[in-house]
Amino acid sequence: MKLLVIEDEPELRRSLHNYLTDVGFLVETATDLPSAREKVAAHDYDAVLVDITLPGGSGLEIVRALRERDPSTGVLIISAKGSLDDKVHGLDLGADDYLAKPFHLPELVARLRALLRRKRFRGRRAIELDELRVLPEERRVEVNGAPVELTAMQMDLLLFLVANTDRVLSRSAIVEHVWGDLGERFDQNDMLYSHLKNLRKKLADKGCRDHIRTVYGIGYKFVSQP
Repeated sequence: MKLLVIEDEPELRRSLHNYLTDVGFLVETATDLPSAREKVAAHDYDAVLVDITLPGGSGLEIVRALRERDPSTGVLIISAKGSLDDKVHGLDLGADDYLAKPFHLPELVARLRALLRRKRFRGRRAIELDELRVLPEERRVEVNGAPVELTAMQMDLLLFLVANTDRVLSRSAIVEHVWGDLGERFDQNDMLYSHLKNLRKKLADKGCRDHIRTVYGIGYKFVSQP
């Protein structure tokens, strides 16, 4: 899942980036209000972690902008400010959760996963489509009860497709979501085709029907009824 961390403290920003990357998130960062505005205007994220006090202004401006642009994005405020007013103001603007500094990184991950489960998977811990079973929080996939071994990229790709079941997704949207800025370094069509081909093969080898449809000239769609 793709996250944006908006945090001006270098040490905390590095810790968040490294820890969240290690547990399977695709993480981008912004260090101040102008760069955060630019990021959220140009890219889509599953969730945004935003500090209230930022160089250039208040992180609450980002909360407001996100709610106007894309209500489906999860927003979690992280801030050293402990006052009730700050928390209430942020939640009133549309933030989904609030975590005061200092906090434990495992707690942050737990809150993020719960937030993403509510936002992307309607609160479900498991998504079941006939023989296919996907457990997003555990990053686990089963076909007819048997586990399917996927690479991190294949898992991210499948989760994004499943979260948007029966919606047509453009190639560029998929690449940006799964690979982020790294996608600009490669031939996007070849890279995406290769990963989808391998993902399809691994699922088919376990007896799963093909849920992934090519929408020519546009991109791909994960269908609930193959």
